[in-house]
Amino acid sequence: MLKTILISDLKPGMYVQGVVKQQGSVKVKSEGWVRTQAAINKLATSGILEVSIDPDKFIDVNPDKKNDSDKKESEAPKFDPTKATASFSSEATKAKKLYSEAKQLQSKAFDDIRAGRKIDVDPFKQVANGFIDSVFRNQDALACMTRIRDKDAYLLEHSINVSVLMSIFAKHMGFEREVIEELATGALLHDIGKVKVPDQILNKPGKLTDAEFDEIKRHALYSKEILEESGLSDIAVQVAGFHHERLDGKGYPFGLKGDEINQYIRMISIVDVYDALTAKRVYKDGMNPIQAFKILRSDCPNSFDSDLVARFIQCIGIHPVGTLVKLKSQKLGIVSQSNFEQPLQPMVKVFYSAKHQHYTEVQDLNLASKRVDDELESSIKPEDFGIDLMKFFRNAFFD
Repeated sequence: MLKTILISDLKPGMYVQGVVKQQGSVKVKSEGWVRTQAAINKLATSGILEVSIDPDKFIDVNPDKKNDSDKKESEAPKFDPTKATASFSSEATKAKKLYSEAKQLQSKAFDDIRAGRKIDVDPFKQVANGFIDSVFRNQDALACMTRIRDKDAYLLEHSINVSVLMSIFAKHMGFEREVIEELATGALLHDIGKVKVPDQILNKPGKLTDAEFDEIKRHALYSKEILEESGLSDIAVQVAGFHHERLDGKGYPFGLKGDEINQYIRMISIVDVYDALTAKRVYKDGMNPIQAFKILRSDCPNSFDSDLVARFIQCIGIHPVGTLVKLKSQKLGIVSQSNFEQPLQPMVKVFYSAKHQHYTEVQDLNLASKRVDDELESSIKPEDFGIDLMKFFRNAFFD
């Protein structure tokens, strides 16, 4: 007799007869022996929640009789997503070039859609792969680029930032490289459908009418159709088409709810809202990250997955790289390096004295060092002190 169990109760040696419950519609091979914990982890990552097993079929998975591939897997050093393999300074130049290439590519894609031409997705895949390579070398460099905002280029920069942040998020979730590529590509194109929305609606600073809001909401459906026509993977299409769906069913365009929304869609919805909240636009200032985190948390579990929001905050930091902060000493600086073990003690590049209201010599402070007698007090807005943050940003980090 078959038995239904949670994916967390599945053990190596059991025989899986079929999938009983899953998030979304990701297709997986569901019948057969489960021989390794890695295989179980892959099922869980794919969104499988419950499976049926045949208790009469069980094999003894003897660690001493593993095949070569299993041995290599178990003997391979565990990847630590918090460790960088390149310095920030060496990665910064590459990150700046990648970001610039992505903006040019986005602009061309919008022109192609307006002209009725089919977009070529291969360059987007290449850019997404470039993002992932950079994130794996040192995620702080590209994360820093997402904080350099041009209020007149929101549409271009938002999709790029979401792709970068999605890559960082997926890396910390331990996803396989192929999955991260699909997520990053889908994120890079998730708002491509907005090109079909009239500019007077898309850029309207005031309150939208019901009819205008209905048209805005169609952009997700347009994105889905464009990516399907372009032949992108199911995961990329889901990311683009469903990024406005919410767990309580009040999202759009399809009103999906609960288990109909898989892990990938839950992730993109969090990242998309976070970047939108922190973005500076023509008609509004962006929030600081902590304010955005509070809003995301307040919308759990109705709109967002509580566990995934917590993991997103953990992976980009309470004070993300690129955030302007004030120290207890009244020095102002930019967070230049994450500290995953001690999130409130990052590396900060200080350059201004709030007490004396003037610029100071640029200095790198490691707040986790016992030799540094200072601590982080709060994140702040540059306009409160008349600081041209973007100019300093580019000079200090990317020139």
